[in-house]
Amino acid sequence: MASGTRRFSKRLILSYVIDWIIIIAIAAVGAAFSVITPNKRPFDLTNPNISYPYVSKEKVSTGLLVVIGLVIPAVVVFLVCLFIGVGPSTGKPSSKTKLLKRKLWEWNAGWMGLALSLAIAFFIADGTKNLVGKPRPDLLARCDPDISRLTSSAVGGIGNQVDEGINLVSWTICRNPGSTLDDGFRSFPSGHSSFSFAGLTYLALFLCAKLAITIPFLNYHNISPKAIAPRKQAAAAPTYLLAFPLIPIGLAIYVSSTRYSDFYHHGFDIISGAILGVASAWLGFRWYHLPISRGGGWAWAPRSSDRAFGRGIGVLAYVSNEESLSRRPMDLENGPNGAGGTAGNNPVRPYRTSDGSEGIHLDDYPGTAGGSDSSQRPHR
Repeated sequence: MASGTRRFSKRLILSYVIDWIIIIAIAAVGAAFSVITPNKRPFDLTNPNISYPYVSKEKVSTGLLVVIGLVIPAVVVFLVCLFIGVGPSTGKPSSKTKLLKRKLWEWNAGWMGLALSLAIAFFIADGTKNLVGKPRPDLLARCDPDISRLTSSAVGGIGNQVDEGINLVSWTICRNPGSTLDDGFRSFPSGHSSFSFAGLTYLALFLCAKLAITIPFLNYHNISPKAIAPRKQAAAAPTYLLAFPLIPIGLAIYVSSTRYSDFYHHGFDIISGAILGVASAWLGFRWYHLPISRGGGWAWAPRSSDRAFGRGIGVLAYVSNEESLSRRPMDLENGPNGAGGTAGNNPVRPYRTSDGSEGIHLDDYPGTAGGSDSSQRPHR
């Protein structure tokens, strides 16, 4: 593609269409896992940890969970990209078309990261539930065991050999077989916790990136005598901005806590689900976005048309060809020559497209390709 066309190739568009298909496929497999009959671990009828009452009306239903973990973050990401998606670091767009292209790309990247984080959390959580088959805290209430079947349902223990032995029984002792009983063996990990933390932690990271909510970052690379004094390199953001990431995190904590108060999960199951959700959110965010502290709130640029699909061993990056990268050392996250952050008011270009795509990249340091005279290059 010629650099002057400023258009995405069909090959590049197809590459991201395939990305969406893969993300949807991951979620579809997770949905299939959710309807498979789980492994049913043997249990002890005298175990108080599985003797809690069965609550049929959950505080946060599955439908409400989807709204909280998926719909709300998706709407917020869309609105932010539409109204705040283009910051001052790229300069004023030369036309409304270029401005729209920038916003559309940020919107696409924002939704892809959200979808990836939720799909991974959903896939792992639902698959693990059925593999482990751990009883929920309310299992005995779901089961309604028939004591007359105690002997025939026994699968282990030494109850017949000592006065106070432990008799483990199988699910066959239950009077209520069916979907309610099957769901009673899906305690680990908590799907509500993993899904809510995946979507809402991603939203928190996204808002922190777009609103520059980050712990002040000290540029250790800039150590020349003429460098800005360390205490003047950064300042804390206004404290009220912390509400933007804390509200989603607080909502995720609330959703997770209801699983404990409704007797649907043990504490370990909820903590494990939350960790899974946070890890999935971090992966989804970083897969499509630059680091919060030095990325200027931007998503990574699109792949170049010649790198729209994998090339295997020897590929340095999916956004530039080796020739352009060999002209000047480039750290994709830290900027030219590995210098992170900004020098003065000059923003960093952490990526470059070989086809010259417009509207999705930052300006170079002065003296780099696309910048001004090299004599104005900041000291390192």
